Amino acid sequence: MNPETFAALAHDVRLTVFRLLLAKAPDGLPAGQIALRLQIPASTLSTHLAQLERVGLLRSWREQRRILYAVDVQGTKSLVGFLVDDCCGGQAELCGLERRVEHKQRRRKADKADA
Repeated sequence: MNPETFAALAHDVRLTVFRLLLAKAPDGLPAGQIALRLQIPASTLSTHLAQLERVGLLRSWREQRRILYAVDVQGTKSLVGFLVDDCCGGQAELCGLERRVEHKQRRRKADKADA
């Protein structure tokens, strides 16, 4: 795992952006929406987005005049895999990851039922 990945997430703004885009996966958000939601100037945000993309945690694409950003699934899986392997010796249950996944799945089902 590239140490720059951890350095990218160590910054409050980049961690907040990453968490926002995780919540909006897989669709992502336009850069302008991210800036508005987080109340960050576009010029400042672009630097943070570029850093997260450079380390493989985000991907971007253009739709007409807008640039959209989303979590890079493969990069995020690599990060999580590294953490589980390093922290838990490959046993996700030791880190409580199975319970979190089950909880999120139940919550998503409940949200869909309410909609």
